[in-house]
Amino acid sequence: MGLKKYLKAWRRFFHWIDGKCLDLLYPPRCPVCDKVTLPKDGVCRLCRKKITVVKEPSCMKCGKPISNARREFCSDCKRHAHRFTQGKALWVYEAEVKKSIYRFKYQNKREYGSVYAAEMAKAYGSWVKQKRIQAVLPIPLYSKKKRKRGYNQSEILAKELGRLLKLPVCTDALIRTQETLPQKTLNYAERKQNVRNAFASAKKTGFQRILLVDDIYTTGSTLDAAADVLLQAGMSEVFACCISIGQDRG
Repeated sequence: MGLKKYLKAWRRFFHWIDGKCLDLLYPPRCPVCDKVTLPKDGVCRLCRKKITVVKEPSCMKCGKPISNARREFCSDCKRHAHRFTQGKALWVYEAEVKKSIYRFKYQNKREYGSVYAAEMAKAYGSWVKQKRIQAVLPIPLYSKKKRKRGYNQSEILAKELGRLLKLPVCTDALIRTQETLPQKTLNYAERKQNVRNAFASAKKTGFQRILLVDDIYTTGSTLDAAADVLLQAGMSEVFACCISIGQDRG
């Protein structure tokens, strides 16, 4: 065996060992019931009955499920313009999904990220290819909040999704310049104001079409604020994909 092949074999071995160690520290769990499961299972069979997968018909702009197949846009997107080109979401933001994302964000359930990403890649991998998306970018946390929490859940999700889709992940292209209030406590106008000037471009990526990744989509204010900065930095299109999204109220 040549030296290069020998070193390559050892790198594969250590990568395998590293993965096994992570499995011991963070064993795969169903993100809905939080029970340990096999990596291939993801969401367990019983819990799949408890969640609502986003299906067609859905809003052509944000991806929110709508009840009338003859409508192109949800009531929110009919009233408000967005800076991102198009968005998709995995599950409807209901009881079990709310609990799951809360644990992912605030209770150190980082292992959920691989399950969310696998579900997103399966549902929207072909859409990502169709849109010729070149890289994945997580919505950043404010530095103080990230230090306190210990991680950025969107970054965990983005890195795993990028790995599955074989796309580069840009974690230093966008920064959060100020600490904002939780969006869930605010109305639409307050949300827009809350994230105004909350982001800044930190580094040129060289990519033209990027996928923003976040956990929850409500009104799209956060994605709009981030997309606006990226478009001003020279990108031509910003797409978005979230774990969950609300139902259309119209």
